[in-house]
Amino acid sequence: MPTYMSLEETLLKELAPTILDPLARDLAADVQWWNLKALRSESQSLDSHNEEFYSYPIAITGNGPPILLLHGFDSSFLEFRRLAPLLKNQHQLIIPDLHGFGFGPRPKQVEYGSDALLYHLGEVLERLPVQLPVSLIGASMGGAVALELAKKYPNRIDKVLLLSPAGLTGRKMPLITPFNKLGVWILSSPFVRRGLCRQAFAHPDNSVGEEELQIASLHLNSPGWGRSLAAFALSGGMACSNLPLPKHDINVIWGSNDRILSESLRREASDLIGRDIEKIKDCGHLPHLDCPEIVLNRWLKIIKS
Repeated sequence: MPTYMSLEETLLKELAPTILDPLARDLAADVQWWNLKALRSESQSLDSHNEEFYSYPIAITGNGPPILLLHGFDSSFLEFRRLAPLLKNQHQLIIPDLHGFGFGPRPKQVEYGSDALLYHLGEVLERLPVQLPVSLIGASMGGAVALELAKKYPNRIDKVLLLSPAGLTGRKMPLITPFNKLGVWILSSPFVRRGLCRQAFAHPDNSVGEEELQIASLHLNSPGWGRSLAAFALSGGMACSNLPLPKHDINVIWGSNDRILSESLRREASDLIGRDIEKIKDCGHLPHLDCPEIVLNRWLKIIKS
């Protein structure tokens, strides 16, 4: 019998050969499609007999103690294309597209927001061997997601590393209609996306070419991209609920040339964590892309401590 492929799976299969970055192509080849539940919207029936499953992309590679890698806002699993080859010799890497982002499904009848995002990751954890503790590496918005996940599942989580984390302090700020849709329209502009991509790197003239620009926008081809992003903005987005922190040892790396997050946010994050945050020279908002070898070395120190 022929194997059914979702619309999203078909799209990624078609896009994968066109990816210019060979590391990203390799990571796309490691994608598995897991059938997972999503958090229903309040307007839908809560009858458990009518639960629906959706096919989500998760890159699985490597062998060893598992690490769950969590990408940032309006990004995808491809964000870890440079770090994954360095980590996979020591670890099994589980790199999902966060719910409502990347190349994943965006059904109309489910929620989009922090609760739905964490619910989805809880479903991912349920599929992993229970006896194995899972470490977390979260980048940008994925840093706030990692902290909230560690709070929600404290017994499943081991080490935690945050890379230029966004949303550790402050509160959710819903962007009401029509401003949420206006924001999506702005983000869909090739000019804006090019500018944001360049802003994320420490030295964009040397670091940002067609490969980086393509990956920054490739997932916009996914059906429902704008609708789910607008719903996420309407929900208030992702913000860590601050104290109490999870009881895990929280490690943080921050790029000294981060032009996405302000220095005041770094200081607030440092106060929240309760220690100085390590700053990496000549590194922008994406340490795992600007300096993946340094991130690897920092991680090796963490697991040895």
